[in-house]
Amino acid sequence: MASYDLIVIGSGPGGYVCAIKAAQLGLKTAVVEGRETLGGTCLNVGCIPSKALLHATHALHEAEHNFAKMGLKAETPTVDWQQMLSYKNDSIGQNTGGIEFLFKKNKIDWLKGWGSIPEAGKVKVGEETHEAKNIVIASGSVPSSIPNVEVDNEIVVDSTGALELKKIPEKMVVIGAGVIGLELGSVYRRLGAEVTVVEYLDAITPGMDAEVARNFQKILTKQGLKFVLGAAVQGVTVEGDKAKVTWKSRKDDSEESLTVDTVLVATGRKPYVEGLGLEELGVEMTERGQIRIDDHFKTSVDGVYAIGDAVPGLMLAHKAEDEGVAIAEILAGQKGHVNYEVIPGVVYTHPEVATVGKTEEQLKEEGRGYRVGKFPFLGNARAKANHSAEGFVKILADKETDRILGAHIIGPMAGDLIHEVCVAMEFGAAAEDLARTCHAHPTYSEAVREAALALGDGAIHA
Repeated sequence: MASYDLIVIGSGPGGYVCAIKAAQLGLKTAVVEGRETLGGTCLNVGCIPSKALLHATHALHEAEHNFAKMGLKAETPTVDWQQMLSYKNDSIGQNTGGIEFLFKKNKIDWLKGWGSIPEAGKVKVGEETHEAKNIVIASGSVPSSIPNVEVDNEIVVDSTGALELKKIPEKMVVIGAGVIGLELGSVYRRLGAEVTVVEYLDAITPGMDAEVARNFQKILTKQGLKFVLGAAVQGVTVEGDKAKVTWKSRKDDSEESLTVDTVLVATGRKPYVEGLGLEELGVEMTERGQIRIDDHFKTSVDGVYAIGDAVPGLMLAHKAEDEGVAIAEILAGQKGHVNYEVIPGVVYTHPEVATVGKTEEQLKEEGRGYRVGKFPFLGNARAKANHSAEGFVKILADKETDRILGAHIIGPMAGDLIHEVCVAMEFGAAAEDLARTCHAHPTYSEAVREAALALGDGAIHA
């Protein structure tokens, strides 16, 4: 039996970051992971592989639509699907191998196998039981489904199966117009599939600023994605090598169906806590199956903490990472903290969509006075030169104090641009502070400054 200051269950972004930070702070640390590789869902079957496919297919899109405009004359590339999957797998390997290197560098033990907590202060992995002063559950999440839809990961796939299709489908239905569905739907649309997105609500990307969501849908429609909104899926039946998806309109109860090669079920994720022994241990859970925690990540059992997708809040890798750092600091006697008001979200389609802070809808609901500053990428020199002028930057600021309350960007490199607003919000900056900061020309980031200027005397290039 080995003894540790901290044992982390799960090696995803929350778990491995927590472990590294704890080790840096002097805690003897181990991580329990049953996969053959470290990194959890994100690195193995989530963020990293999906971004590899998005990158590859965007390059194909550029070759098909923009190369000739720039004087790059060549035959349109053909797709070697198996080679593209190999490229994706190489990306996974490089990243998961990097985490293993960091474990060795920081003297973190990898306890290989699936873990459970037989009692406070003990973690069982296989036939071995280890002692720990503290335990952090970072077990992540798994894809969820809906009634009458059975995932076989052959014809009816979840986000994991969608990364390993044997061939590119001619026709595909995506159930759910959230981030995962739109990203993977974009991948297969670029590869030539006819993609129909069926969404229960009346708008895509639930929770996103409504103006951004509407523009996002228009752009994706122009790219060839088809949308059926306000539709409740009744079921999916597999017939040979095809699947029939049936849905009912929430507006008039009319029923429609579509037969396709592949159905992607992208209806969200749910916490993965099976096999941990939480019920027997007496850990309190929420109604949604999440681990209930207090403001310092502590569960109802002393010495047991939880972070990431297994607890309430946004299911985002970087949110889990911040929580991992915070709990490691707390356990080391410091004052760990996460500012949940400044956690960005990104959709990695093209154009990208990035958001942070409040939406207009939230501010109206709160009755808070605010002003809007907007700037279109059509007025940005770099974006026009690079055939990336779709979209805009939108900044929301307090009507009285000018303090930045939120930002919403749809356009090139939005996922990177959002972070200057995040830093500004973290320091409590006013929009004028951002507007008066010199930005290099020509860059996409000038559009962010222009949106801030629009909250004052007005944007320069609009």
